[in-house]
Amino acid sequence: MPKKKEAIALHRGELENTGVDIAPFSSLTDNVRDSHRDDHYMFIIQQQGRFVWELDFQKVVLQDASLCYVAPGQVHRYLTYQRAKGWFVFVAPELIDNAYREIFDAYLNSAQSISLKRNNAIFNTTLLLEEMLRRESPLFRERLSKSLADTLSGMIASTIAEAQHTTHLIGGQKHFTVIKFKRLVKIHCIEKKQVQKYATLLNITPLYLNEIVKDITGFPASYWIQQEVLLEAKRMLRYTTLDVKQIAFDLGYADHAYFSRFFKKNTGVTATDFRANHYLSNHSH
Repeated sequence: MPKKKEAIALHRGELENTGVDIAPFSSLTDNVRDSHRDDHYMFIIQQQGRFVWELDFQKVVLQDASLCYVAPGQVHRYLTYQRAKGWFVFVAPELIDNAYREIFDAYLNSAQSISLKRNNAIFNTTLLLEEMLRRESPLFRERLSKSLADTLSGMIASTIAEAQHTTHLIGGQKHFTVIKFKRLVKIHCIEKKQVQKYATLLNITPLYLNEIVKDITGFPASYWIQQEVLLEAKRMLRYTTLDVKQIAFDLGYADHAYFSRFFKKNTGVTATDFRANHYLSNHSH
């Protein structure tokens, strides 16, 4: 096992028995500035201002009316915010309908944040959820809160899909195949780095796999394989003390020089510089 430099904090068991919670941006504390993961979904619903996040080592800028979702296990932290107003909505994974989760899985690390119109119904639904969770009367509070969380999750999922102009593909065979592909990549990216390998597992041709993945996500299958490997590399560089040569070996590269070229080509910096720069940025508060 890799030697830990410092553990990635996992925030678990933070939700009440309902599995749903909400907090205004004004409740934000400095502990969210440290990179961490959650065991639940987090929806960032912003009405105004500017909010900058780091999500799986990628900068996400929320400007004015917008939203972003963070899936369980994703490493994230906030960087800066100015006059930002909105809410964090936290929902346990088991309360997210499978159809919505499939959309969140499909657009993971590609379209997790989008702009909204100021009058989007998502804002009113969030207000209703906040009111329900804060109401004094316990009568039906849990049931109604879960129902509103389900509605809000569905609205966010559909808005994400609509923004990508892929609603006609949702629920179809192409959509299911892309979701399965992305899940397979998470499991096998270390030993399987060629599109052909995944096409074989899915019983389709590499050309067709690339085509449908690009239709749904905007990027070909090879991109997602590379991104998953790069994400693992970044996590190992940030959270272990293994040298670059050992990291390359653990990621399935016999030639560490090839891995170094691959990393720099796709990130713009060397693995050593990424480790140094990211370590400093996380310890500058």
